[in-house]
Amino acid sequence: MKKSKSNYINRELSWLEFNQRVLDLSADESVPLLERLKFLAISAANLDEFMMVRVGGLQLVEASGDTKKDIAGMTATQQLTSIRGRIREMYDFQARQLKELQPMLAKNGIRRLREDELSETQLDFLRRQFTNEISAALAPLAVENSYGFPLLSGARLCVCVRLRSKPEEIISPKVKKKEAQPDTDTDTDTDEKSDESSEDGERFALVPVGRSLDRIWAVPGDTVFDYMYVEEVVAMFLSQVFGGQEVLEAVPFRVTRNGDVSIDEDSRSDLMIDMQEMLQARRTSHAVRLEICDTASKEVKTFLCDALEIDEADVYPINGPLALSDLFAVSGMKGFNHLKDSPWPPQPVPELSRKSEMFEKIALSDRVLIHPYQSYEPVIDFLRQAADDPQVIAIKQTLYRTSKDSEIALALEHAAKNGKHVTCIVELKARFDEARNIQWAQRLEHAGVDVIYGIRGLKTHAKVCIVVRKEVSGIRRYVHFGTGNYNESTAKLYSDVSLFTCDEQLGIDAIHFFNAITGLSVPQSLGKLAAAPINLRESVLEMIAIEIESAKKEGSGEIIVKLNSLVDKQLIDELYRASQEGVVVKLNVRGICCLLPGRKELSENIRVVSIVDRLLEHARVFYFRHGGDDRLFISSADWMGRNLDRRVELMVPIQADEQKARLINMLHAYFEDNTNSSELQPDGTYQLNEPKKKKKRFRSQEFLYQQAHQIYQAHTNPKTTVFQPIRGSDS
Repeated sequence: MKKSKSNYINRELSWLEFNQRVLDLSADESVPLLERLKFLAISAANLDEFMMVRVGGLQLVEASGDTKKDIAGMTATQQLTSIRGRIREMYDFQARQLKELQPMLAKNGIRRLREDELSETQLDFLRRQFTNEISAALAPLAVENSYGFPLLSGARLCVCVRLRSKPEEIISPKVKKKEAQPDTDTDTDTDEKSDESSEDGERFALVPVGRSLDRIWAVPGDTVFDYMYVEEVVAMFLSQVFGGQEVLEAVPFRVTRNGDVSIDEDSRSDLMIDMQEMLQARRTSHAVRLEICDTASKEVKTFLCDALEIDEADVYPINGPLALSDLFAVSGMKGFNHLKDSPWPPQPVPELSRKSEMFEKIALSDRVLIHPYQSYEPVIDFLRQAADDPQVIAIKQTLYRTSKDSEIALALEHAAKNGKHVTCIVELKARFDEARNIQWAQRLEHAGVDVIYGIRGLKTHAKVCIVVRKEVSGIRRYVHFGTGNYNESTAKLYSDVSLFTCDEQLGIDAIHFFNAITGLSVPQSLGKLAAAPINLRESVLEMIAIEIESAKKEGSGEIIVKLNSLVDKQLIDELYRASQEGVVVKLNVRGICCLLPGRKELSENIRVVSIVDRLLEHARVFYFRHGGDDRLFISSADWMGRNLDRRVELMVPIQADEQKARLINMLHAYFEDNTNSSELQPDGTYQLNEPKKKKKRFRSQEFLYQQAHQIYQAHTNPKTTVFQPIRGSDS
């Protein structure tokens, strides 16, 4: 990454540096071998989404002629130029890493085979597989010229085949035309073009690789697991597909289409229909990237560029296999445990289990859980118990991203069938989860759930579930707030925070917030919650201002923030101002960070670290010293314009001293990490934090898992003590 001359970093280049930190773990020799392969696959999957959304959007801006500059002073054209160069470097890095990993994997029984390495037995096996199974899933498409090019859906792997008729099959175009037409006919331009392109008998065909086919094709062999990429198997037997044709070239390629397709929510009243049309539009949007094997001839590249109407600048020749995200199938294979991380099974939370009286426990005190170190089951059990509890009269729930077989959604369905009044906000506009959310919305409606599709013009990103219970003392509201999606699959991989509470004011606020969404109105005043786009931005600015005043008057002020992304210029400028007034600012920003720390007379008191480890850091936690009266919040919102102004988000206070102290210590642990932590430098580059002389290795995620284990042990054995990390001021 080039050193920044601005006081801000471009968000796209900052994101690419985050992806590089993910990719760097594939080169870390201390990481188990299959985990290194997994990080390689993650970096490729990340890059796919970046190309679809961010690059696709920038290309539309550039095409419109808009020369508006971003926070770092770059136009769309300048950003695209820098992005393309950085991505090419990343592709080279990925290719080198895969070549480095393959021999080590082979030594451990996981071997990628090439055609010239196949034994006769393996060749016969693949021939039978192709004839009996693979060929049935192929649909070869002849293409006379670029004008007849079929629409290829984005990210689908294809093989471009250059063919030539065998000598005995070639018919002179002139003879053919003479036989087909009277002498009096005049040749058209189209005829001349067709004749010219076919004089040597060459033509092109496309072979899209069927989505039903496994990308990683297992081959019986001498090692534990031999495999080939399916497109290479297809290329081996193309003569069976194109009988009578000479296969001159078979080139794997992949098209990425723009995924930044929006809908006009003001033009139609049926959002469901709008979303279905948007999904179709995404399949036919313009091509933003062409990935192609770097051995492709000039003829093939020219043909594909013309047909796809894609510039040479957006063509990425790949030295090796394409679509490395498919390597998840290898890294996640059963067995080979010695090549994987040692397991960190989520620790049970006995007091919040299905077997316990969960509502009674929550009524006694607030409960904070840190996932996935602590099990996500209590969140599911919260809804399961509510669905069956005769005292529960209503459930209100938001859903942004759900799992395929969502236990959360099934519990809501069960509750509705049990006669509970269930209302669910299903966000249909959750990018790349739209189709799944549409299916769940329709299924829940069928079960009797009142389903709301969100708010026009906004995405509902808040994570909240409210259970209304009729008790002897009256109506009581039990609430779960979270920083992560109600998705039990990603809850095993994402680090998030849950709060269970029966606080009266928070329950009232949650109801007002929810009713405002379902009633399409402005919520009544919120006593403890802050919500975007209403007052969340203002609440954060107010907290920063209090720290600035405290630093001015008392010489002390401290802000510690954990985020996924920090982009919003207003908040960045306020953090700069806080630094200049002497406030100590510590930022744990996993991904995009447009702020530059450590700059003289600007951000000398700001420190930024990024943790990239085996779990995806996803929680948003905000701490303000507040004159010694610590204030701590969890939130669904990153500090980005879209979260603060164009999404429905929540910021929730943590009030119980014990729970507050635990999260504050968690925040400090991230700044002690000297194993998987990188620190943002004043010039915009990142530097890996390593153990200093005589200082022990400290890994924050490992510590948090050990702490969760000790909390569980303390519950089962009261004599067990839970250790705490060193406070940041002591490090």
